[in-house]
Amino acid sequence: MTQSGANSLIVLDFETTGLSPDMGDRAIEIGAVRLEKGQVVERFQALMNPGKPISSFIENYTGITNRMLNQAPPCDEVMDKFADFIEGSNLVAHNASFDKRFLDAELGRITRNYTGHFACSLLIARRLYQQAPNHKLGTLISFKNIPSGGDFHRALFDSEMTAKLWITMLEDISQLTRADEVPFTLVQKLTKTPKKSVKQFLQTIA
Repeated sequence: MTQSGANSLIVLDFETTGLSPDMGDRAIEIGAVRLEKGQVVERFQALMNPGKPISSFIENYTGITNRMLNQAPPCDEVMDKFADFIEGSNLVAHNASFDKRFLDAELGRITRNYTGHFACSLLIARRLYQQAPNHKLGTLISFKNIPSGGDFHRALFDSEMTAKLWITMLEDISQLTRADEVPFTLVQKLTKTPKKSVKQFLQTIA
């Protein structure tokens, strides 16, 4: 059973061979952190061999090399363990539609599924921080003065940074609504609220 609080869930991030599993692209790394009451209590990170070489662009973009992947376990093996890790938890990713597509595709290959629901930190940020220069993860980390030290475009680091951004956004929502705990259903509704109506929506919650 999924937890109702938006501060207890799993934040995940994939690195992949390309943009779309429908075009034959595969996952090459998964990183995730489990939050309980806003604290990181567990991490998951694994490289996975997609069964084909990755492009020099992806090597340069992620820092993940073909040599690293040749020594990694196959996608099926990693994703089976990851399915166990996320079982019963709601899920968050930055640009969640991308990560959800790969999660669904990779788990579909091994006939595994999940019961949690997705929320998108990118969509929340677009509504909360409309004055930000853009809503890329690195930009938002700087915009909110969140400490960071590491390499973006590696899955565990990106998931940890997304988790920090997520908790910051929940704190901002709590201040705006005066709610002690932000329900997961509220953030899901916020992602579908037109930008011009966000203030009014949050005031109705307060």
